[in-house]
Amino acid sequence: MEQADPAVNALYTYTKALSVALGYRDRLTQLHSERVQVLSAAIGTACGLSSSELLALRIAASFHDIGKIGIPDHILLKPTQFDDAEWEVMKTHTEIGEKIMAATALEGADHAARIIRHHHEHYDGSGYPDGLAGTGIPICARIISIADSYDAMAVTRSYHHARAHPEIMAILHQETGEKHDPALMQIFSEHIETSEFRAGRS
Repeated sequence: MEQADPAVNALYTYTKALSVALGYRDRLTQLHSERVQVLSAAIGTACGLSSSELLALRIAASFHDIGKIGIPDHILLKPTQFDDAEWEVMKTHTEIGEKIMAATALEGADHAARIIRHHHEHYDGSGYPDGLAGTGIPICARIISIADSYDAMAVTRSYHHARAHPEIMAILHQETGEKHDPALMQIFSEHIETSEFRAGRS
């Protein structure tokens, strides 16, 4: 970790236990979150975020799906696609995650909690939970959105096969301006080519 505000470092140390808890509930989500953290940190570094902001990004990325702890097993672990009612329940993981992070009551937790809440907002305002758009979405949440989307398509789940890197990038570029920030997507496109988490790279 880079040097940052000791209070933010304390928050990271304190909340690391949450990752262990999530791993016991859903190991695939824990591993996904770890990869998203690395990808997000690379984008944040390229954007020139301050050390404290970068650490907040790492915290939020590491725990962006922590709210899935509050999703019932029959939905969270369902081996097929969700129906409409199940999807509405699944979407609440952003707000649950926000509450879990904020409940630590440590300095910096509110900022990380806000990032977690908004990591499924879309650049055009069509995302959830608040329909934020453009720069109204916290930059760290916009960064996580890209990393999250890429990794979700790069690995095999029970309801879909892993996609090849060119296919993933084609989808992400198609979604740019609608779902993703164009400027951040450009930075990600340059980084992912040499990343250890590029799809298909062992």
